[in-house]
Amino acid sequence: MLNNVIKNLSILKKFLFINFLFFLVIGILTIFYLKNVQPNLIKKKSANHINVINNTIDNILRLDVNLNKRDIQKFLTSTRFLFQNLDRVIFFDNELNLIGDTDTLDLDPRAFSQRLNIIEFEVLSEEKTKEIVEKKNININKKNSISLKDVLFIYIDSRNFGKPYTFSEETYEQFKLTTIKNINKDGNNVGYVAITENANDVRAAIQERETFIIRTAIVVAVVILIFSFVLNRYFLKPIQNLVSYTKNIKAKRKEKTNIESLKIRNDELGLLSQSLDDMTLELQKRISNAENFSTDLVHEIRNPLASLKSASEILQDTDNGDQREKLVNILSHDVERIERLITDYSQILKDEVALSKEKMKKINLEPIIKSVVDDFNNIYSAKRGINISFKDDGNKDYFINGIENRIEQIIANLLDNSISFSDDNTNIFVELIKNNQNNISIKVIDEGRGFKEKDTNKIFKRFYSNRPDKFGKHSGLGLNIVKNLVDLHDATISASNNLNKKGASIEINFIKA
Repeated sequence: MLNNVIKNLSILKKFLFINFLFFLVIGILTIFYLKNVQPNLIKKKSANHINVINNTIDNILRLDVNLNKRDIQKFLTSTRFLFQNLDRVIFFDNELNLIGDTDTLDLDPRAFSQRLNIIEFEVLSEEKTKEIVEKKNININKKNSISLKDVLFIYIDSRNFGKPYTFSEETYEQFKLTTIKNINKDGNNVGYVAITENANDVRAAIQERETFIIRTAIVVAVVILIFSFVLNRYFLKPIQNLVSYTKNIKAKRKEKTNIESLKIRNDELGLLSQSLDDMTLELQKRISNAENFSTDLVHEIRNPLASLKSASEILQDTDNGDQREKLVNILSHDVERIERLITDYSQILKDEVALSKEKMKKINLEPIIKSVVDDFNNIYSAKRGINISFKDDGNKDYFINGIENRIEQIIANLLDNSISFSDDNTNIFVELIKNNQNNISIKVIDEGRGFKEKDTNKIFKRFYSNRPDKFGKHSGLGLNIVKNLVDLHDATISASNNLNKKGASIEINFIKA
């Protein structure tokens, strides 16, 4: 249930909701903690009372002190060291009559000196004693206050009789603790002793903890709010903008998004925005290329199809053997042309799929080029007498970041193109040079007819082929494939005619790895 609720929330709401649950759990644990603090502090105080009471009772029994006013007063003065750190000690006889109370003794400060043998004190009148006792009430509940005698009655009737019994009294100004225990002599109850202490330090300790917890909660809440603002302002809103950007792309809407402002950021979101935008542009470029390619392919196929249709119609109406043979050759030529176009187009689609999966790595151009040149020499040297030679400028560092089989494809297509324009028994030169800009150049130079185009960039266009004597034998995609693969490697390609001799040259410049 909770997972379903959280799953449907935004990131900010999830963050706030989880923090709310965290605060709720911490708050409940804090309440339990504060409720247990006061009993523990009271228990610690009452433990001290119980020790004093037990020592007092032991001294009374050991000294065989009678529970009357005269003996208790002597006992108080003789054992004053027992009560020096206590606020008030009270004695009652078995009839619950007050027989001793440190608050009713006006002791001279010299009474606590070890050098004095005489202790001066004043016993207050009965009315004064009663007034003092009645003012020292213990609040058992918040509505009713009872006197010490009433507390003694409650103690006598309780199941805690015979054990120390602690009461607490909390007012606006004071927090008092009172501990009572009966005095048992020879198996008979002879009186009671009670200790009352001002325990404001307990209240102060609790208030200090409460204040600390409240301040901590406020600080944490402020930090969470600030973090929520930063999270929303600098992370969640940019992510929402990226989501809007992708939705607009998907829906082909022309609404503007502020992705440009995200791309200038120097953090991970800026890199993500730049990468997403680049990927989108690349996809759009591929889609556009695919659409243009399909259009061009349809256009290229339409011409041989029209020729096929015309030739087939004429073939049906003619009985001339020579003309029929000529028409059959036209039909065969057009079929081969269509087949070549479809085959090359299919190969380009396969190459694009493969390129999306292949990864660039550091490769050495020299052995790759030598391998392709050797393969072509083995075929065309014997077949047409064409000699392909390779040379470099003596460097050994020809490393680039690229795809090995695609480099092989580039060299093979360039050699195919040069061979198609070259006569038998001619030469083709492949040169590998590292120039001053640390770029690596590959040149393919032939001794053919050269380019007739003033703008040699035309030769890299799709389906372009300027071979009047070999019309239909080439699809015009070979150099276009080379251009696409060169662009993939962030390289440049150019074509020109040889200035001092017959033929043409094509040069590719790679960036050194």
